[in-house]
Amino acid sequence: MSQEFFITILATAITAGTPILYAALGELLTERCGNLNLGVEGMMLVGAVCGFVFAIKANDPWVGILAAMLGGGAMAFIHAFLTVTLQANQVVSGLALTIFGTGLSGFIGKAYIGIPVENPFKPVSLGFLSDIPFIGPIFFQHDYLVYITYLLVPFLWFLIYRTKPGLNLRAVGENPASADSLGVSVYKIRYIYIIIGGMLAGIGGAYLSLAYAPTWLENMTAGRGWIAVALVIFATWNPLRAMLGSYIFGGIDALGFRAQTLGVMIPSFFLKMLPYLFTILVLVLVARKAMANRIGPPKALSLPYDREER
Repeated sequence: MSQEFFITILATAITAGTPILYAALGELLTERCGNLNLGVEGMMLVGAVCGFVFAIKANDPWVGILAAMLGGGAMAFIHAFLTVTLQANQVVSGLALTIFGTGLSGFIGKAYIGIPVENPFKPVSLGFLSDIPFIGPIFFQHDYLVYITYLLVPFLWFLIYRTKPGLNLRAVGENPASADSLGVSVYKIRYIYIIIGGMLAGIGGAYLSLAYAPTWLENMTAGRGWIAVALVIFATWNPLRAMLGSYIFGGIDALGFRAQTLGVMIPSFFLKMLPYLFTILVLVLVARKAMANRIGPPKALSLPYDREER
C-alpha cells in the first residue's frame, strides 16, 4: 500500500466524518445543558433537503446552509418546547422528531430526487498549507465547511471549559436547581443550546446534499444521526474528542469503500456495516460499569426541570 493510498484514506476520513462531526457537536451542546435529543437523524434530513432546495433556487450553496440551519433549528425548537416547556419525555420527543423529519424531508424532496446541484461546495486550496507534504493533502484540500470545523471545535472547547457562559451551561446540565438558585435561567439556556444543536445538525445534513454527495436522495443520512448520538458518549462530551471520533468513523467508512480496490474479497454489504458495527462496539465498551463511572454524563441529562419543585 502506497503513501498515496494512506493520504487518500485519511483525507476521505475527514470528508466523511464532517457531517457526523457537525451533528455530534450539536448533540454535545444539547446534552451538556441536560437535554437528550434523539431527533438528530430527522434534523439532519430536514437540513439536507432544505439546504438542497434553497441552494438550487438561489444557485448559492451558502443560502442552502442558512436554510439548513433554519430547518434544523425549527425542528429543535419543537423539541425544546415539548421537553423544556411542556416537560414531555425527551426520548419520545426525539424519536417522534426523527420519524417526522424522515417523512417531511421525503415529502419536500420528492420532486428533487436525482437533480444535481449546479454550484456545490468544492475543495479550496489554502496556499502553502495545501502544499505541505503529507499534511497538506490530508487537512488542507477540502471545502469551506470542513475548514469551519477546524475553528468551530476549539472555539466550542474554549466556550465550554474556559468561559462563564460555558460554566453556566455545565451547571445547568449538572444541577439545574443550584444554577437556578444562583440566578442562571435554566429554561433560557436549554432553549438556546437545544436550538443551536439543531442548527448544527442541519448543517451536517446539508453537508451531505451540498458537498459530500451533491444531490438529494431520501434517507441519505443513512443513520449518521444515530452515530452522532453515540459519538457524544464516545467523546465524553468533549468537542476535541468528538472531532477525533468523527474522523475515526469517517475513516472506517472510507476504508470500507476502498478495501475492495486492494483485492480484499469482502462482501460489499459487510463493508457498509463497518461504521455501525463500530458504533455498537463503542456503546458496549462505554456501557461497562467501570467505564461508565469514569465517563460520567451530565447528571441532569434527560431529566425535566420544574422550578416549582426545587
